[in-house]
Amino acid sequence: MELVFYIIVICLLVTAAGLFYFKARAKRRMSYINSYQFPDAVSKKVAQTYPHLNDGELAQVIKGLREYFHLNNLAAGKMIAMPSQVIDVAWHEFILFTRNYQTFCKHAFGRFLHHTPAEAMQSQVIAQAGIKHIWRLACLRETINPRSPKKLPLVFALDARLKIEDGFSYELNCMRSGVVSSGSYKGAHTSQSSGAAFCVTHIGCSSDTGFGGGGCSGGSGDSGGLGCGGGGSSCGGGGD
Repeated sequence: MELVFYIIVICLLVTAAGLFYFKARAKRRMSYINSYQFPDAVSKKVAQTYPHLNDGELAQVIKGLREYFHLNNLAAGKMIAMPSQVIDVAWHEFILFTRNYQTFCKHAFGRFLHHTPAEAMQSQVIAQAGIKHIWRLACLRETINPRSPKKLPLVFALDARLKIEDGFSYELNCMRSGVVSSGSYKGAHTSQSSGAAFCVTHIGCSSDTGFGGGGCSGGSGDSGGLGCGGGGSSCGGGGD
């Protein structure tokens, strides 16, 4: 009996030590991402691409980039989509600083975070899962009900907020004129210039988002070919 008792105690201690380690690591990575100073060229590239943005709005883009990296940590290696065109531009520029980016990935994720264009996804199913997964995680981070959201998470709201002409637009009110309830892989996110917007509750209502419970507002629940993003959007995660 004493042997069994000691084995149980050892198992509990090992479990507690493991939980402490992973919690401390997550906190350390979060702090690193929050305090990291991105190269000035990242903001300059965004300003060059979208000259109407002022300094405060450029700061919002950098905040969105940090948030996307936090979401990749929460995804724990699973593929997530990039729902913002302006954040994607910033990410592209950061990757060009290869040594900086490699060091950042090592400390922020413990692995290299690949940038995978939507067109290079192995299948449409993987791309669809990417947008559903980031919607769920982004809502979790901002305590938003993914099935019946009252606001958009930052990474989904930024393009419309900053009036990014080729950005992706998402709409809470699925009954509003011009809202797209479903679409093809490349058309899942509609651009600002098209005058249409994609209904986000169709993402939260899909059956494989991991949320159980009641029904959904503003839509039928048809996932409708949700993609990783058209027009050169991309995904993060899914490999070392």
